Amino acid sequence: MNIIILGAGRVGESVAESLSSEHNDITVIDQDPARLRLLEERLDLRGVVGNGIQPSVLEEAGARDADMLIACAAADESNLVVCKIAHDLFSVPTTVARLRSPEFNEGDALLDKSGFAVDHVICPEESVMRYIHQLIDYPEALQVLQFAQGRASLIVVRATAGSALVGHTIAEFRERLPDAQMRVVALYRLDTELPAEASTRILPGDEVFVLADSQQIREVIAGIHRLDKPVQRLMIAGGGKVGLRLARSLSGQCEVKLIERDQKRCEYLASQLPGRMLILQGDGADEDLLLEENVGEMDLFLSLTSDDEDNIMSAMLAKRLGARRVMALINRRAYADMMQGSTIDIAISPAQTVIGELLAHVRRGDVAAVHSLRRGAAEALEGVARGDVKTSRLVGRRVQEIKLPEGARIGVIVRGEGRQGEVLMPHHDTLIETDDHIVIFIPHKRMVREVEKLFQVSATFFG
Repeated sequence: MNIIILGAGRVGESVAESLSSEHNDITVIDQDPARLRLLEERLDLRGVVGNGIQPSVLEEAGARDADMLIACAAADESNLVVCKIAHDLFSVPTTVARLRSPEFNEGDALLDKSGFAVDHVICPEESVMRYIHQLIDYPEALQVLQFAQGRASLIVVRATAGSALVGHTIAEFRERLPDAQMRVVALYRLDTELPAEASTRILPGDEVFVLADSQQIREVIAGIHRLDKPVQRLMIAGGGKVGLRLARSLSGQCEVKLIERDQKRCEYLASQLPGRMLILQGDGADEDLLLEENVGEMDLFLSLTSDDEDNIMSAMLAKRLGARRVMALINRRAYADMMQGSTIDIAISPAQTVIGELLAHVRRGDVAAVHSLRRGAAEALEGVARGDVKTSRLVGRRVQEIKLPEGARIGVIVRGEGRQGEVLMPHHDTLIETDDHIVIFIPHKRMVREVEKLFQVSATFFG
């Protein structure tokens, strides 16, 4: 695909990195030539210096031949305007805008073709909040990702010494949960993928990837990891956009303390949050403050400032002072990779949380959802089987007849629409039907194109 990205900031850079690795033709527009030069040296893309809302700059970037425009500039106004110009002047088929304001939602009349012509909206802050919420609901998990309108979930859990699963094979794990709709689709040990076969034995520290019926998540997690007590006391360092959204959404769910350095921001937070929520002016890396506020009694400490170093230091300090579980928002990929699974339990990458939302629009075929895994190296892709035996590579075929790349595997099938869909664990003789939602684990991104083809309907395909 020919894709134009407006903005070479943190989100734009991550989007460009992910999409350029898939052999798309990427052009990035930014007003900072030095930043573009660094991107061009590191990635296979073209940079155009200029203001993207100017038609001449879009023309130079190749808008007339573009398949998609992704607007990731810092200002919502710029992203809205560039989508409008790209659609009206250059007939770009698909436009995506990063919009921070909650006033704009995908599907609003203001964003349709007669308005700002925004086909899809992404909001990293909202995505991060949803991601954190899942980890609060399931504190034992490293990731909880949903498919088929929440009917199925991918759970990533680290096996711990003494848990029921350690020392047993995947087959024995399955025998322990005979009534659960679940399947182990991947297993990683020290960053190396192991075969997810019945005879593979689980050891302490292994990362176990399980696709399951969302209604049985708790049961599945209990089979891998000792269940932790629910998160009841939570401390947030950083009252920015993410911190405020999260604190507001947790009102009534648990006890929240929020630390913010800036006095004026504290006053604004106090006006936006319930009176029972404690707002503290101070530094999240201040040991005396954390001790005074009993950080050691916290079920979860979250460091969500805009500074990676501050987040790392405050999360590590909170862990040393006794917080049961700590998470840190880390923008730099190298930092996130280094800190994940160390003293910091979970390193949250804002850019990675939105990559999946974008990939679902870039993927060919009828792709409903994509989640980026293993820091972008792997994927879980949900596609919809369309057509019939003559036009589809899936419909009317048994699982054993479907040609998947080596290592890719079907994890779950959801049959039926909405929350009432039936979750099926596929066997070799399971027959694929029209409109089935199929979730496939893809261990390497180089396999994506081959998997995409399965969900493309062809008038001339006869098997």
